[in-house]
Parts: sequence; C-alpha cells; structure tokens
Amino acid sequence: MNSKPVHLAVYDTYADWETGHATAHLARAGRDIRTVGPSTRPVRSIGGLCVQPDLALDDVRPGDSSLLILTGADLWDTGDDLAPFARKAREFLDAGVPVAAICGATAGLAREGLLDDRAHTSAVSFYLAATGYGGGERYVDADAVTDDGLITAGPTEPVAFAREILRLLGVYEGEVLDAWYRLFHDSDPEAYAVLQKAGAA
Repeated sequence: MNSKPVHLAVYDTYADWETGHATAHLARAGRDIRTVGPSTRPVRSIGGLCVQPDLALDDVRPGDSSLLILTGADLWDTGDDLAPFARKAREFLDAGVPVAAICGATAGLAREGLLDDRAHTSAVSFYLAATGYGGGERYVDADAVTDDGLITAGPTEPVAFAREILRLLGVYEGEVLDAWYRLFHDSDPEAYAVLQKAGAA
C-alpha cells in the first residue's frame, strides 16, 4: 500500500459532507490525510466548520502524494477562485498520481479540459455541458466513475465516491469492498458480518 499521504482540498464553501466517508475510512486504515488550502489561513466549509489547512496548494507536489481529493464548493461556480486547484489536478494526473473530484469540482475539471478524454460523471450532464467543455460524449450516468486515474461523482453519491477511492488505493477489495458499500449505502446488516470477519468493521 502506498504510504504517501492523501491530500484533501479545502476552501471556503467546501461541501464538508461529500468526503467524510472517504477520509474517515482511509484514516481508520492508517492513511495520513493532509488538508490543502489556497494558503494555510483557515477556511470555512458550507456547513460552518472552520478548518486550518496543513499545507498551501503551492507547496503540494504530486510525487509526495498518493491522491488529491477535490470537494464540491459554491466557489467552483461563482468565479475563478478555485481554478488553481483544477490546474493542480492536471499536474497530478500528468505525473500519474490519481485525482478524485466530486460535485462542483467536476465542473472545475471540465473547464480545465480534464474530462474531455476520460469517462466521467457529475450531478447531471447538462451541469457540465454549461461549462462549454468538450467531453460531453464521455459522460456516464452512474453513481461514480473511475477512468485513467480520475474518479468523479455527483453531490448525492459520497458513499460511491468513497468506494472508488478505497478501491483505487487498495484499502478494500472484492467482497470486503462490496460489503462496505452495501453497509454504508444500502444499510444491509448482513454486510457488517463480512467486514467484521475481514477485520474491517
């Protein structure tokens, strides 16, 4: 398992509920989570949480990371404030380091051209179409999509988003990953026994 930290992007208005499943279970599996902001000044989530970033975006290098997670935020759709995060995602993908984007972050990546040649999803197809991007034919109506090092998901799919992250990083696999998803997405009580037997509960 890659021992490099996972970098979680945080910025004003970030959607704090969208990555909780992913980061909680990564941390429980022993992965180091480092928050990345526009600077190291505190940011406030859409839910009112104040977060002090561990690192500024300019100080993050793909070679020092196992994954960059981009959260949704109102700011993705109100201007160019978060465009540097989309450019950083390009830097990661060009270096062969995966990126995971959910909700409004998918629009940011669309504007950066990162969805033109990859299968992807988002809230709805016309949300991304409004960005003017060239990847409309690659849009997939699914809960989450992974293609060529990039995970995408819509705002209502934080569990599926987490599933793809856990799969990509090899935290859970096979029937254990399936059971994890069934427990947290479908509230299937039988799935807990599978996780408990595997030491993942």
